[in-house]
Amino acid sequence: MKLNIYIETFCKLDNVKRPEEKLRGYIGNKYIDNTIFHNHNNSNFYYRYPLVQYKSFNKKLIVIGINEGANVLKKVLEEEKNINLLADEYNLNFNEKVEACYAFGCVNNLIKYKFITPWIALSQKNIKLYEEANEEEKQELLKRILIGNIISMSKTLGYTVDRELKCEINLVEKRSILKGIKFISFLGTFKINFYIPSYLGLGKSVSKGFGTVKNLLN
Repeated sequence: MKLNIYIETFCKLDNVKRPEEKLRGYIGNKYIDNTIFHNHNNSNFYYRYPLVQYKSFNKKLIVIGINEGANVLKKVLEEEKNINLLADEYNLNFNEKVEACYAFGCVNNLIKYKFITPWIALSQKNIKLYEEANEEEKQELLKRILIGNIISMSKTLGYTVDRELKCEINLVEKRSILKGIKFISFLGTFKINFYIPSYLGLGKSVSKGFGTVKNLLN
């Protein structure tokens, strides 16, 4: 399967804390009638993989659109030359624009990836299970969650996982904060027999930049 992906990269706003989250809020509020940007419609919430995601790392701010999200994002960003964050106006200094089709789906070999932003794997349902587990049990739980994340992502993107997914992980715990709440996240590498384009996210709060993967084949 191929995914149409559109990416715009621009200089990070150093004086704005978590600019990816604020840019997401700005665009989501301005284009509130388009559920591509916020996954909800009035009181209804759509549980689907986000088709527009915002990332911040390496002193850059990146916005990525996938499939129909790519087309909508490209059009919106062509119109947005200034954004308003924290009651101040900023110029978006674009460095690069990329639009291309990328492979996505099961492969025969294990491909290595790196989480370049913290992966939020654990939910309220399984956090206690994780904390009470021994090291081997923790590893197996994280592997199952990772595979589940990929299967869930595939469903939204219209791809059927037609074989058993196998993975290896080398992750370390990290304490992160989201909306003032502390939680366990993970950084490190993993291998899996599935091809994921770089900069797509896995896990919780993907649209806000968490769980961003880098494909180490490229």
